[in-house]
Formats: sequence, C-alpha cells, structure tokens
Amino acid sequence: MTAVISSLSDKQRAVLALWTEVNASLSAYHKLITSFGTAELAWYAKVDAWRQLGIHHTHLARHEQPEQTQASIDKIQQALIEGLYGLLFSDQPDYPVQLSQIYDPPPLLFYRGNKARLHQAQVAIVGSRKPTAHAQKITFDIAQYLAQAGYIITSGLAMGVDKRAHLGALAQADAEYQGRTIGVMGTGIEVNYPNHHDKLFAQIIEQGGCIISELLPHTLPHKHTFPRRNRLVAGLSLATIVTEATIQSGSLITARLTSEQGKQVFAIPSHIDNSNAEGCHYLIREGATLIYHPQQVLDDVNSQLDYDNNSYRPAEQTVSTNHKPSHSIQSSNTAGIALATASQPIPSNIKSPRSAIVVPEHLTLVYEQLDWHGQDLDALIIATKLATPQLIGQLMELELLGIISVQGGRYLRV
Repeated sequence: MTAVISSLSDKQRAVLALWTEVNASLSAYHKLITSFGTAELAWYAKVDAWRQLGIHHTHLARHEQPEQTQASIDKIQQALIEGLYGLLFSDQPDYPVQLSQIYDPPPLLFYRGNKARLHQAQVAIVGSRKPTAHAQKITFDIAQYLAQAGYIITSGLAMGVDKRAHLGALAQADAEYQGRTIGVMGTGIEVNYPNHHDKLFAQIIEQGGCIISELLPHTLPHKHTFPRRNRLVAGLSLATIVTEATIQSGSLITARLTSEQGKQVFAIPSHIDNSNAEGCHYLIREGATLIYHPQQVLDDVNSQLDYDNNSYRPAEQTVSTNHKPSHSIQSSNTAGIALATASQPIPSNIKSPRSAIVVPEHLTLVYEQLDWHGQDLDALIIATKLATPQLIGQLMELELLGIISVQGGRYLRV
C-alpha cells in the first residue's frame, strides 16, 4: 500500500522545487539539470542564469517567488505524511527500471496503492473511449485472461477500452490474482478524471493495484497531459494491445511510442466497415501483430522474457501450483512475473511448460464449438444439432475435466 514518508531530503526537496517551478515541463527540467548538474544547484541559481538558458518566462516568474514554491513542497510533504499518496524519485530503487530506459523519464512519480505492481511485467491495453459492445467484451476478456496468466494490465484510466481493461484485470475470484492493474493518470494524483470513475480508482487501490502520475498533485486535465500519460503507459509495458480505435485515437500515439521503444504492438481486427476499428486496421497494415486470442500475446511476450535475461526474472511470490490458470489448448504458469534491474541479471527460467489438453473423442464436436468469448446453450444446440439432454451432459463432462467453465450462463474454454 501507499508508504508514509516522514520527511523529504534536501535533494528531494530541490527536485520537487524544480518540478514545481517549471510546472512539470520535462524539457525545462532536463535543460536545468544538464546545465547546472544537480537539482540543488539549479534551484539556488539566480533567475538571470535561468533566463540565459531560454527558460520560459512563466517558469522564471515562479523561480522569483521561492516562498510559494516552499509552501507547495510543504503541502506535498504533509500529504505524504498523512499517506494520501506516495512519491518515488528516479534515483530510488523503488522507481520502475523500465521507465528509466525511455527517452524522457520523469524525475518523480506520485502514486496511490501498491507500488510493487510497478516492478512486475506489464502489458498495456488501450483503445477507443467509445468502443462497440463487442470491443468492450473483447477488452475485458483479454485483460482478465492475461491477468490470470500473471501479467499486470496497464492502461490510462479513460472511459471505454481503458476502463474495461482495468475491470477485466480486477475481475478475479481468487484473491491471489486480484489487483493486477496499473492506472496511469493524465492529471495530478489528487484529481480523479473522469469524475465518475471515482469507484474505479477506489477499486484499483483497494484490490492491490496502483495508480500513478508524473504531474503535480493539483494538475487538471488538459489536451497536452494525455499524450504524456500515453508515453508512460507504453514505457511501463512489455507490449501494447489496441483492441479498437479510430484513426484519430490517442491510442495510436501509445502504439507509436511502444514501437519507438522497440516493443511489440498487437491489434484486434474487425469488420472493414467498422469505423471504430480503422486505427487497428491501420496498425496491422503498418506492421502490428494481428491477434484474435490472448494466448498469442502470451506466446510472444513470454518469449521476450525467456531470452532477455538481463531485464526480467520471476517474482519471489508465484502462483500456487494447485491453482494454475488454464488456457484453451495449452496452459501456462507464468503468474507472478517481475522486473529486475540490469545490475541483477538472473538466468531466465519462466519459460512456460505447456501440456496439450486431451479432449475425449466423443466431446470434440462440442469443444470445437466453444471459444473464450462464450456461447449460450441455445447457440450450442443450433451449432451441434445435439439434443438438449445430450448436449448438457457433454458440457458437464468438459467442465469436470477442467477445460471449460460457465460464466453468466455462457460456456467458454478456459
């Protein structure tokens, strides 16, 4: 949970002071650090020295009022003491190593919830704010599936696909799998946006997930803050999945940033006349990996973990061997994957042993009609042309074998 900080060091106060006075401008902050060497020297420098660097006049005005900066820092420290949120600085071991490797890492992160999630292997899921019903279902199912396989689902807390991704990751009956999600805010840590997502924010934190922001705590939503958020979503994750997006969607920014960071982009195809999916079709045409099942994501991302020995290792706490999530056709025990720093290379051993599921011949017809979306009984009667008692009997057999489940009256592979 969110750690309580008793006091900030002089160095940390200087970093916060700079971050406050440049209003969280990455370019201005890094220019000052590059020019002066440390946050302390930059903060104590005269305003004329800042002016000579071409620092914006609004930042210069704040730098000329150090008492207001001190008051802002005192307010943040009080919030830290009260445990309202936590704060990670880029030189701390708790700072996520994968963010330190992007082009423009933030010097600090405000967070609420379980910061340990930041060090576990993540897959981003992004998409439209107004997805179709089908895309909402796909998003939820993929997130749930990947979370059960041990991955953290990272998204941007927006309406539509983002929300469904977070909810899918949270929808775990077993407490061991709950809270496998990270929400990256496009506002300050004190500003819940959209307003009606208050319950989602609370659920993420209560179940053991994490919410982060690089922006100052009181920062309100602005069109420029969301692309910044997108780069953190991409930077934290091993790969990005776009489940549905228009050609103008901000999700394509996340996909581009993912690609620029040398990571894989996955996209879900749809009907060619679905304008909501034009962004996905564009990504596929430009080289994104087309997927129609989350196991395809696991196969590709797991292979990254297998061979990138200097960056990843299994978590200390892994899923109990008597409760492993099973997948259609193949099963995996990759839960509990965590990130390691480059200074802690550990030989990779998380390659998933997979065993083929053997379906009795007399049940093959029914099993082949099922997928991971789910089919209701009426649809299966039409597809298999079996009598209702016979079909129900075979479904019960498949369920007893542990290779299908029933959710909301729908039968699906697991």
